[in-house]
Amino acid sequence: MSDPRTAAPSRRDVLRAAAVLAVAAGLGGCGKSDPETTGGQVTVDLWHGQTDTAKKALDALIAEFNRTHPDIAVIGGGGGVTADSMLQKVTAGLAAGSYPDVAYIFGSDLASITRSPKVADLSGQLQLDAVWPAAKAAITVKDKVRAAPALLDSLCVVYNKKLFAAAGLPAPKAGWTWDDFVATAAKLTNPAKGVFGTGWPGVGDEDTVWRLWPMIWDLGGDVVSEDGKKVGFEQAGEQALATLDKLRTDKSLYVDPKPGGEQLYQVFLGGRMGMVATGPWQLPDILDRKLDYGVVPLPSYSGKAVTISGPDTWTVFDNGSARVKAATEFVRWMLDAQQDVRWDLQGGSLPLSTTTAALPQWKKHAAETSGLQVFVDALETARVRPTITAYPQISEHLGTAIVSVLLGKKSPADALKECVEQSNAVLAVPS
Repeated sequence: MSDPRTAAPSRRDVLRAAAVLAVAAGLGGCGKSDPETTGGQVTVDLWHGQTDTAKKALDALIAEFNRTHPDIAVIGGGGGVTADSMLQKVTAGLAAGSYPDVAYIFGSDLASITRSPKVADLSGQLQLDAVWPAAKAAITVKDKVRAAPALLDSLCVVYNKKLFAAAGLPAPKAGWTWDDFVATAAKLTNPAKGVFGTGWPGVGDEDTVWRLWPMIWDLGGDVVSEDGKKVGFEQAGEQALATLDKLRTDKSLYVDPKPGGEQLYQVFLGGRMGMVATGPWQLPDILDRKLDYGVVPLPSYSGKAVTISGPDTWTVFDNGSARVKAATEFVRWMLDAQQDVRWDLQGGSLPLSTTTAALPQWKKHAAETSGLQVFVDALETARVRPTITAYPQISEHLGTAIVSVLLGKKSPADALKECVEQSNAVLAVPS
C-alpha cells in the first residue's frame, strides 16, 4: 500500500513483494566501506520515498537531527522512488551491493527484506515500552526487533452525514454489527442519484485484502494456523466473503477497478458514497472538500471491537558498524515523543506511542480534527498481519478470491476453497 499521506492513497502494494522473495533470500554481497565519513562525520544514507507534505516534514526533522548531532550527517535523498516502490529499489540495491543505511519499508514487507543478512538487528536498541502493541508486532520478526516503527494507522469507517440524513438514517455508533453495515449500505444506495452505500477496492492487491482481516479475526480466524502449517481462515474467510457477496447482490457496493482505491475515494469525496473503510490519512482530503463527516469504529460480528493497523518501518541496513550505530541513533531519535509528535502532526501518522498521544500538542490536534481520536482509540484493539515471508503470496491468493466474489464470478465457498488450497501449498514449502 502506498504512503497514506499522499493525495491519492494506495495503502500497501504487498503483491510486488512476491516477485522479489527469491532474490531477497539469497542476498549477502558486499556493502559499503566502514565507516564512510564526510569531514569527520559518519554519513547515513536515508531512502524514504515520501512526497509533498510528508517529505517537507521529514526534511525539517533531518535538518534538526544533523544540527544537534554534529558527528552524523543524514542524507535524505529518498532513493529516487516513492514509498510504494521502495521494496523493489532496496532489493535491487542489496543484490548489487549498493544499498542505504535506512529505508522506509512497509511493515508487511519487513519479513521478506529481513531474509537478507544485511538487515540490522535492533533488538535492545530501541525504547519500545510505550509503543502501541500493533507497532511493536509489525517490527518483530522471529522474536527479534528488525526495524523501528515509522508510521502508524488504523482502519475505521468514515461516513457522510448528509447522505445519512437524506436517507433518514441515524448515525452509526460503536458496537454496530456487519448486519447493520449491510442493511445501512442498502438504504443509503440511490441509483437514480448515483449514490453507493459503500465501496471496496477490486483489483486484488493488498488494499483489497487488508480490509478483510479484521472480519476474519473477529470470527475467530487468523492468517495462518498456530503451527504455521496452514491458513487459519478456512471457515471465517467464507463468512467474511459472504458479507461482501451480500453487499454485491444488494447493489450497494462500488467496486473500484483501479489500484490504490483512487476512484473509490473520489466517489466518497464527491459526496456519492455513504460509508468507506479508511484510515486517518484520508481526513485531510475530506476536510479540504468540506464534507460533513463522522468516524466510527469498524462493525463486528461478535460485538467486540477489532481493527487492523498497517505500520510502516525505518529499516536499518548494515554498511559497517559505525554506520549502523549512526543510523540506529537517527531512528531512535525519530521515535522519541518530541520528534514523533512533529512527524505525526505534519506527516500524517497516528502517535507511535502512548507517550506521544498524551502530549498537549497531539491532544490539541486531535481535538481540532473531527474523528481523529476514533482512529487513535482503535489502536487499543488493532492487530497486524503476521511478519512471515509467506504473507505476500497468501495475500495474492486471497486478493484473487475477494475479487472473484466482488465481481460475482465465484461463490464465497468456491473462491475461498481455491484460495485455501493455493495458500496451504505455499505454507508447505519451507521458508
